[in-house]
Amino acid sequence: MMKTCAVLASVLAVSACTRSVSPMADSGLAPLRPAPTGQVSSSQLPPPPAPPPPVTVATATPPPVDPTAGTTPASPAAPVQTASAGPVTREGLVGAWKVSSGGGNCQIFMALTKWTGGYRAASRGCPGQVADVSAWDVSGSQVVLKDSSGSTVASLNNSGGTRYDGQTTGGAAISLYR
Repeated sequence: MMKTCAVLASVLAVSACTRSVSPMADSGLAPLRPAPTGQVSSSQLPPPPAPPPPVTVATATPPPVDPTAGTTPASPAAPVQTASAGPVTREGLVGAWKVSSGGGNCQIFMALTKWTGGYRAASRGCPGQVADVSAWDVSGSQVVLKDSSGSTVASLNNSGGTRYDGQTTGGAAISLYR
């Protein structure tokens, strides 16, 4: 009798561990189709495009004065035309920017995290003074890039769209664009 009980208990234990019906059969869901397989190919990517050249602003020159006439021309010189500069907002400046300065190109990432002198910035691969940029802020219609002590590194003005041009405190031209 003891052998019979032991055999019966082991049969019940083994049968409780196995299922005779698929778990999907009870759910009413159809099984998934296997993912298609195919060949993987690779190729070389083209080189990245060169950055656009810095924008220069032409100044208007007054018409020549005729020294024999003794008077200046009746029409004044035309005002200097600059690119349309939209309002500069902190929110519009957040994110990654390409930088051209001192003959080199690099990147600056600007965030809205408070930091010495304004908001946090990080430069990557930048030459000269621009390598020291660790903060930024908006001052009126200018974007001001600053170092870790809060000193100004560069001031830039909107040149239209998502492009800002200016100078570093050392006198080098700098462009910030997307």
